[in-house]
Amino acid sequence: MSDSADAGSVTAPEQSAGTPAQPTAPEANGSTSEATNPFSGLQDEGTRKWVETKGYKSWEDVAKSAMHQESKLGSMGSPPAADAPAEEWDKFYSRLPEPMRPVTSPDKLEFKRPEGLPEDFAYSDDLANASKSWMSEAKLNPGQAQAMHDKFVGFMADQVKAQQAAIAESVETTHDDLVKDWGPKDSEGFKEKISLADRAAQKLGLVDAFKAKGILLPDGTLTDPQIARAMAAVSEAMFREDTIDGGGVRGGENPFKRDAAGNRNMTAISHLVKTDPERAKRMAREAGENPDVWVPSNPF
Repeated sequence: MSDSADAGSVTAPEQSAGTPAQPTAPEANGSTSEATNPFSGLQDEGTRKWVETKGYKSWEDVAKSAMHQESKLGSMGSPPAADAPAEEWDKFYSRLPEPMRPVTSPDKLEFKRPEGLPEDFAYSDDLANASKSWMSEAKLNPGQAQAMHDKFVGFMADQVKAQQAAIAESVETTHDDLVKDWGPKDSEGFKEKISLADRAAQKLGLVDAFKAKGILLPDGTLTDPQIARAMAAVSEAMFREDTIDGGGVRGGENPFKRDAAGNRNMTAISHLVKTDPERAKRMAREAGENPDVWVPSNPF
């Protein structure tokens, strides 16, 4: 025992340099967060979510996917130059997925009528079939061709709606303008003027021309107040004393209206229905009658 040692004390054994007093037990293999999720260290949140969505479990999965995509793109090749021969373009197109390949002929296209078109829209099958050739020449694939077809038809439908709105507005404007001069629409004076204007258009052979220009609608409605006034004035000056051929009714009179005794001129009605059914319908309405009762099944 050393003289310097205290009584009852024992000198602790000297430890090896660098050896911790209580060594830490190593973690089990795979128990670290890095082993559980090798992508937990990614700083960008969007990248982490993309990895989770793809279902990658390791960096090896990422590498394999990248190699596969690179191989797939390489097999497709780059597009030829714009002025490359058609053969080169055909070879390039052949490597594309089927839906992306241009149609090879117009008969490969089948268009579907777009939804939401107006019920009275005159869809043109002839125009649709003609456009198939144009889209085939433009090297469009089926999806692109259908999209172009739908856009074009939609534009035409909008044009029709705008035209119908313009006609309705012109009819209303004409009505309001004529009422100022001829009185209320249901008045005898207004009805007589309209009848005179119609008579002049018939006599002068202008009905078809007026309809072609939109001045006269199929039901006989005028859409231009100036022409309506002019036709009424012409009829007053030239045709007022004329009668409906063989009917014995003057141009300004309505054969559907009852006389003081409650009778109608059935001979004039019969002739009018046979020779000018559209005018007969209008005059029947003006007289408060149902035109369908007289025109389709008139027994006279």
